[in-house]
Amino acid sequence: MTTHSFALHIPDAELEPDPLDPEQIVSGTPEVTGKVVWESADGRQIRGIWQITPGVVTDTEADELFVVVSGSATIEVEGGAAFTVGPGDMAVLRAGDRTTWTVHETLRKAYAISL
Repeated sequence: MTTHSFALHIPDAELEPDPLDPEQIVSGTPEVTGKVVWESADGRQIRGIWQITPGVVTDTEADELFVVVSGSATIEVEGGAAFTVGPGDMAVLRAGDRTTWTVHETLRKAYAISL
């Protein structure tokens, strides 16, 4: 993690295992990796890279903006919309959204989370 301005080539970034809670897995054997590249001093702003392999998982979201770099997934928001994202797509998730992610092909995204 860095404390100064920087650039990073997302497709080649080395990620570290970030195991899912088994209760989040609906089907398949999805595996998550990620890397926090910047975090504010108070821990309320986080920037990073996240990747998930195919499968279906549930999550409760933070306030997040992300851009998909590779792969695709359909995200269903409980009581709301369902949308499919792929390379170049930007999405916004609201804090508290309960989601189901159906990952069609390994998805890598760059994200900014506000807590």
